[in-house]
Amino acid sequence: MEGDSFSGMANGGQVDNKLIQTFHKSFVQVQSILDQNRMLINEINQNHESRAPDNLTRNVGLIRELNNNIRRVVGLYADLSASFARTMDASSEGDSSGTLRSSDGAGRTGQKRVRPG
Repeated sequence: MEGDSFSGMANGGQVDNKLIQTFHKSFVQVQSILDQNRMLINEINQNHESRAPDNLTRNVGLIRELNNNIRRVVGLYADLSASFARTMDASSEGDSSGTLRSSDGAGRTGQKRVRPG
C-alpha cells in the first residue's frame, strides 16, 4: 500500500497503521479463497461435462468445499465491516486507536447479518 495511513478518513484524522495491516491481511485471505473457488468451479464444471459417475460423485464434496469457502468469505467481510465501524465510532469519540477487538479470539464479533426475507 502507498504510505502507512489513509488521510481524510475519520473526521480528517489518520487511520492507525495496524488497522490498515489488518485490512490488508483480510483482503489477502479473501483473495486466496476466491482464487481457490475459481479452481473448484473449473473442476466442478469439467466433472459435470464429463458425466462420469465418479466425477459427478466427486462434485458433491467439491460443492460442499465451495459453499464453506463462500461462508468464510462472508465471515471475513462481516469482520472487516464490524472492525471498520468500530474504528470509525472510536475515532468520532476521539479514540482513534484502530485496535481490533473480538469476542471469540477468531475475529468474529458475534454479530449476525440479517437477511431480508
